[in-house]
Amino acid sequence: MAKMAAIRVGIGGWNFDEWRDNFYPNGLAKTRELAYASRQLNAIEINSTYHGTQKPSSFAKWRDETPDDFVFAVKANRFATNRRVLAEAGDSVDKFLTSGLTELGAKLGPIVWQFATTKKFDAEDFEGFLNLLPTELDGLPLRHVLDVRHESFMCAEYLALARKHSAATVFTDSPNYPSFANLTGDFVYARLMNATSDQPLGYTDQALDDWTAAAQTWAAGSQPAGLPSVEEAKPPAKKAREVFVFYINGAKERAPHAAMATLKRLGWKASVHSPK
Repeated sequence: MAKMAAIRVGIGGWNFDEWRDNFYPNGLAKTRELAYASRQLNAIEINSTYHGTQKPSSFAKWRDETPDDFVFAVKANRFATNRRVLAEAGDSVDKFLTSGLTELGAKLGPIVWQFATTKKFDAEDFEGFLNLLPTELDGLPLRHVLDVRHESFMCAEYLALARKHSAATVFTDSPNYPSFANLTGDFVYARLMNATSDQPLGYTDQALDDWTAAAQTWAAGSQPAGLPSVEEAKPPAKKAREVFVFYINGAKERAPHAAMATLKRLGWKASVHSPK
């Protein structure tokens, strides 16, 4: 196996009332929630950017509240992806990308482009959209990940197109969306959405062991066994890949505990952080 790359594990957002009962310490001010969460985890997916445009000052504030080695994934604005003709999304893509993302600096991780469940794969239109995505912005390299949610994307033509544009594809364990683990980018992005409330950690210990092992296998450049995939003649060459795993949706109140349990299995230690 190749040398293992970095593995980042986190949650979606940091403001969720149910987390005040079982994740955030009693008495922690809401204004300190990001500071606390970013010291228990090493990545967070920002979801507020999907619903509305954020200010550069907000990105700068989030950057300054988090540790030096922390990374944010950012979900792109829905107006760029929820449209009939994706190739005509240029203005929306530009508006999102220039809203202040580069204020995150080195803490800017992958940008997640999430598509509607009704959006079918159209090779010409989809490539027109991918052509709108720059590889750098203000000198900062950009990484893109595609969250495709219609089964028509489960084809070799889509895989080839995503690889051509060096875009990763979201892998999910959700039974509600297409689930395929074929790698299309130079990093792996998993959104694990099948947590249940009856499990204190959202997943069983065995399931968390399995997802931890899968993350390690991805990071070392191999493919975990047993995950669903689109049949293809020649899989990509093995190489170490940075891995992002987010416990998101499902039983959301359990998400921080699943993420922390995974990081513990990986040997990652949380920072000491006192509530203020």
